[in-house]
Amino acid sequence: MTKRLTLCADDFAQSGSISAGILQLIDAGRLSATSALCQSPHWPELAGELKARAERVDVGLHFNLTHPFDAPVKPLSHWLMKSQLRQLPHASLRDEALAQIDRFAEHFGRLPDFIDGHQHVHALPVIRDALFDAIQQRWEQRPLPYLRSPDRLGHPGDNRLKALILRSVCTNFDEQAQARRFATTPWFGGMYSLSPQADFAGLMQAWLAKSPDRALIMCHPGQPAADASDPIAASRGREFDYLSSPAFAELCLRQQVSIARFQPELAAVAA
Repeated sequence: MTKRLTLCADDFAQSGSISAGILQLIDAGRLSATSALCQSPHWPELAGELKARAERVDVGLHFNLTHPFDAPVKPLSHWLMKSQLRQLPHASLRDEALAQIDRFAEHFGRLPDFIDGHQHVHALPVIRDALFDAIQQRWEQRPLPYLRSPDRLGHPGDNRLKALILRSVCTNFDEQAQARRFATTPWFGGMYSLSPQADFAGLMQAWLAKSPDRALIMCHPGQPAADASDPIAASRGREFDYLSSPAFAELCLRQQVSIARFQPELAAVAA
């Protein structure tokens, strides 16, 4: 029986090389979703490239609070600590979510198909509530975007401690999102150390073997580039090389995996 997999490339528009790699993988049929950092100065010029491919992939907002573009940001440690202590300002976070949703729509021409978060900040306490409220304001009666549920992480990758921390800080996100009638991804994978020494091909084999039908796996590919501002640049090149290779296509055939867009209506029925 064929398993449908949503394979999502994060960080579209972060840089030209990252975006070019993602577009190439979309054209090759190796991705079925990508999420965009719409605060990037590259987003206005690249949005059209994605829109031209919107019939083939889900296009989402990669909600960002940690990657600096034109404005200073707080590090992930700040959001982790303050969210667990419930010491974050709901109203300003809602306004930030609205601003990013609006910038996405301004250049893409419509609202995103889904929302996830850079370093999973969208699923942290307080931030998640602000995001839920922003979505409700902008979508009104339209079908709501589906959401990535990091607490449904189904495989620890090569870093069990990192996986444990993620599940812990995002606990109950999926339950709370579904209570607000959002479709959510029922199984999540793709987390690993993101080090150049990691066995990405071996990890992908493990993720595909473990994942059920309608799973979502994130990835971070990009065309190889020397980018001192990107701490995972080397890993992006390795991911791109593997995902564009015949070996990955053969793995999908062997595991009976079909790379497909997510279907929120099926998620609602399963829930």
